[in-house]
Amino acid sequence: MDLRLPKPVPDQKLRRAEALDALDSVLPFDRRDFLAELLTDDDVATLRHLAKEGIGDNSLRALASDLGYLEAWCLAATGFALPWPAPEALLIKFVAHHLWDPVRREADPAHGMPEDVAVALKLAKLLRVDGPHAPATVRRRLSSWSTLTKWRGLHGNFAAPGLHSAIKLAVRASARPRGRKSKKAVTADILTALLKACGGDRLVEVRDRAILITAFASGGRRRSEISALRVEQIVEEEPVPTDPKAPHGEKLPCLSIRLGRTKTTQADSEAFVLLIGRPVRVLREWLERANISEGAVFRGIDRWGNLEKRALTPQAVNLI
Repeated sequence: MDLRLPKPVPDQKLRRAEALDALDSVLPFDRRDFLAELLTDDDVATLRHLAKEGIGDNSLRALASDLGYLEAWCLAATGFALPWPAPEALLIKFVAHHLWDPVRREADPAHGMPEDVAVALKLAKLLRVDGPHAPATVRRRLSSWSTLTKWRGLHGNFAAPGLHSAIKLAVRASARPRGRKSKKAVTADILTALLKACGGDRLVEVRDRAILITAFASGGRRRSEISALRVEQIVEEEPVPTDPKAPHGEKLPCLSIRLGRTKTTQADSEAFVLLIGRPVRVLREWLERANISEGAVFRGIDRWGNLEKRALTPQAVNLI
């Protein structure tokens, strides 16, 4: 029996892939082709609408990823595309398939996600765990489902008492231990050691210092945010006093970094962070040494020390 997910005919896939090309700054090329197989025309239209509305890139990536998973799960679990709005019974089925009791599963193989559904999702490389999902993952996907429903102008059943009860009981039953996302957070001591490792005067060392201290001082930016940072997002601010009680005393340089729309900002506002003091001086030193006045802030440097025009990738930032 072929448990692979149904695929659209080539013309449909090509049309969706071309429509997703409008999101090329958000979705990697190979990811667009994959999503074109899973998403419906209405799904693609919704994502393009969200992009036009100015939703943050990271939020749009998360919504696209969750939407692709939800469509694939629904096809595997019901044989049909995801309905809009989803009935309460389908939402509860989603919870039951992803949050379940491992002990009961040993006695009752039908408990939790059916084997054929799990195999289909694994073949599509969408399912990597054998046990129940993390409650936070299930809640996030339900939240994305709810958001996409609202953006379609529909009223969902996500506030239904039955769904809330199902989640509450399923979380208790799954008994999944909570784990830390990071085994060791980057503290000031670790940052100091990292900065010491790139304490030279070569251009690459000046850049790496600026990356490390900018990411840390701006509240722990993601690698994708650091690699995507552009000069146009940096705004000179008035210097701030070293001692707030002495406003006319010594001043510290100040910059703001405009983050644009994020998950926590309102529709008519933009998020920003401030850099004050040493981080400002380090970032300015890099921009002046590299003679960067526009475009990407952090760029590649070849083995001969020549500055490249293209921005660093998130993977390159991770290697620093």
